[in-house]
This record gives sequence, C-alpha cells and structure tokens, in this order.
Amino acid sequence: MSAPAPSRLSTLDHWESYWKGHADLDRTYSTGGRLAREVLADGAVQGLRVLEVGAGSGRDTLGLARAGAIGLVLDYSPASLELVARQAHEQGVTVHLVRADALAMPFRDGALDVVFHQGLLEHFRDPMPLLRETSRVTASGGRVVVDVPQTLHLYTVMKNALILCNAWFAGWETQFTPGRLERLCERSGLRVRRTYGEFMVPGLAYRVVRELLKRGAGFVLPLDPRGPAWWNGGWEGLRARLLATRAGIHLAHVIGTVAIKP
Repeated sequence: MSAPAPSRLSTLDHWESYWKGHADLDRTYSTGGRLAREVLADGAVQGLRVLEVGAGSGRDTLGLARAGAIGLVLDYSPASLELVARQAHEQGVTVHLVRADALAMPFRDGALDVVFHQGLLEHFRDPMPLLRETSRVTASGGRVVVDVPQTLHLYTVMKNALILCNAWFAGWETQFTPGRLERLCERSGLRVRRTYGEFMVPGLAYRVVRELLKRGAGFVLPLDPRGPAWWNGGWEGLRARLLATRAGIHLAHVIGTVAIKP
C-alpha cells in the first residue's frame, strides 16, 4: 500500500502572497536570464510568438521581447501579472498578459513558436496534463523549454523537510532527475534536443543565513555577493566544466530540457 500524498497543495493564495511580498525585484532572486538564454541558444526570436507559462516575475519574457519576440505571459495570479505589467511599462516593452489556467490555455493548436516554463511543472502531482497542453499549443517545429528543480541537491532535502512540516512557502512541490524529465517530455509528443543544468549561486547556506538574518534581525546581506575576479572566474569555470557533462547535470540545483515539437 503506497504512502498517502502530502495534504498540502500549491494554491493561488500561496502565489498571490508570494508575489505581493516579492514585488521589489531588486531584492528577489531571479533565474539570471537562464530561460531566455536557453531559448536564444537555438536561434533568434525576432517576430516569433513566445509564451511563458506560469509567468512569475516575467523577467525572461521581457528579455526575449527586447530581443524582438512577440511576448506573452500566462498566469492565474493577478499579482504576478501586475508585476510583469509594471516592468513592461518601466522598460517600454510590449508584453501581452493572459490570466488563465495552464491546463486549459486559451490558444488554438500550434499557435505559438516558443513555449517555456520555469518553477511550474513541479507543482503538479501529475505532470503529463501540463506537458501535453504545452505541446498542444506549440507549432510544429517550435521550441519548448521545461525548467524544474533537480532531485539530487541539498535544496531538495530542505524543501521536502519543510513540506513535511507544512512550512514550505508554496505548499507542495516535487523534483525531477534529468532522465525522468526527458522521458516525460517525450511522452507528451516532444523531441528532446538537450538537457542543461545550473548551480545555485550564491549557495544554499548563504541564502538560508541571509533569510534568517532578514527575518530575525532585519539585517539584509547582499543578494549576490561577489569576491575577487580571480575567485569568481575560477568557480565559474569549474561549474561550466561540470555542467558540460551528464554527471555534472545531476549535481545542479535546477535542470531544464529543451525540446522540439515535431
């Protein structure tokens, strides 16, 4: 008999609270432009219809819009969409906002050239409906990027402990190995092109200490502390060499699969 699933869910209230509390993006960790980078690695986006599902802050979509894409963001959180709209206005960039359910997107089959999501798939107990819907709205020959937490990381251990204590900010989520993510994408009708990984920088220990000091003492450490150039360069080189290998991807904090819709 299998163990019961955790009782908590990731809900709209969780995300409304999160984005209202993280509206100051200068004090909020970002993807570092990772999703935009992976999309652009496979070619220019000038004139392409690009959709970010589960928009969050929308910073990657804004970057792609600046590169010439027709940017769309879809989320069910008004706070998230308001945050994207504010940034687009400040940057003078046009981004189309869609409030909808990611499992029933209001687009015809094959309507979009590029579809991506980050920090979304892990909140669904059954990932296949979201992946199939992502595949459905992507045009033949279009690109898909799915970015998720990686299983073999201390962050995952901490997260699962907090979920068991009903203390995780998003209620519930899971994680994926590179192989599992690739298999799920293939099952949804996509053809995997490559899988990448990225390490958590700054590391988990620093982020935990920073959060504890902020909450307990009101003291805020720098979001992204920087050492001497030789130190930063050495670590960046080591991380790049590791992530160029399949084994190294299994050590990453987050992974993503880049796929094509046949």
